[in-house]
Amino acid sequence: MKIGLVCPYSFDAPGGVQFHIRDLAEHLIGLGHQVSVLAPADEDTDVPPYLTSVGGAMPVRYNGSVARLSFGPGVASRTARWLTHGEFDVVHVHEPFAPSVGMITLARSEAPVVATFHSAQERSRMMQVAYPLIRPGLEQISARIAVSEDARRTVVEHLGGDAVVIPNGVNTTFFADAAPHPAWQGTPERPTLAFLGRLDEPRKGLQVLMAAVPAIRARYPGLRVLVAGRGDLEAATAGLGEHIEAVEQLGGISDEEKASLFSSVDAYIAPQTGGESFGIVLVEAMSAGASVIASDLNAFRRVLDDGGSGFLFTTGAPASLADTVIRALDDPAERARRQEYAGRAVRRFDWDEVAARILDVYAMASGHGAEARPGLLGRLFGSRGPS
Repeated sequence: MKIGLVCPYSFDAPGGVQFHIRDLAEHLIGLGHQVSVLAPADEDTDVPPYLTSVGGAMPVRYNGSVARLSFGPGVASRTARWLTHGEFDVVHVHEPFAPSVGMITLARSEAPVVATFHSAQERSRMMQVAYPLIRPGLEQISARIAVSEDARRTVVEHLGGDAVVIPNGVNTTFFADAAPHPAWQGTPERPTLAFLGRLDEPRKGLQVLMAAVPAIRARYPGLRVLVAGRGDLEAATAGLGEHIEAVEQLGGISDEEKASLFSSVDAYIAPQTGGESFGIVLVEAMSAGASVIASDLNAFRRVLDDGGSGFLFTTGAPASLADTVIRALDDPAERARRQEYAGRAVRRFDWDEVAARILDVYAMASGHGAEARPGLLGRLFGSRGPS
């Protein structure tokens, strides 16, 4: 098939949605499909050969964070040229109602449009007010995907209709094959914990982990906390006093380093406080063999099978996090049992499985032939039916 993928967020500062689109594109190309990605990116940004840039982006506060989005007449013109040149069988728009290139694509595409909704949001007055503006775009969507039950609930509550849940994909083999880095490996006396995320974004929860460090060090004085990600660490570590010696800042790391980090540490900590619809980093960590300790957000509960694949603590509670870390470190056999379970559970997130389900959606939306699983058709097409 000839497939166009549209990303609303800039590739200048990649995040979860950009990585998902990149990996999906490369997996589909590997299967023999013709794939082109449309996304914002500055001229000097190193982008893959299959990506067409609509130009630079500007920071906009969106969905509890600051996203780099692109819009305007120039973006519309570049989008129209990309659509005309691509002659796509299907166009797959991610986060279609982010105020960026995706909304423009909805208005311009003559090919069937599949939309993936990544975010989970509570019902808001802003969405209610904006609904009349986005409704025309909604009517252009031939099939809907949500990456989790939380994202699906957002679709149902804000937009009506329904969506089929297909999770984010992970190259599980890439993470499983990663070699540990000796400098990041722990010992029973000096265990290592890892955090990965934007350091200055409160909802990523670094401040919760830092607040738990003194209590964990009371049981494990040799504790090392490896903090990976871009941003300023100072605000989160303020008040740690002597305990700051346990914190080691790694800065931004590559995909290879991330996989090695996960395969090295005694536990990966996911202390996010909200705004998470899936939790792909948990799947990556589990694929690498890490023991995962995560806040009990609904999205994380589902990924961890209510704790079968890892440990859960009360969201936003440093004392609960500390108690859970200590319990996990004190019981290596239980950590190993949950890691073994996780190693089997992550297979459902592998790109081989996820991409096959997405291709089913493409085939049904475009009329290229694929029989729907029971109940799938209605969820895919919401209330309007296939076009």
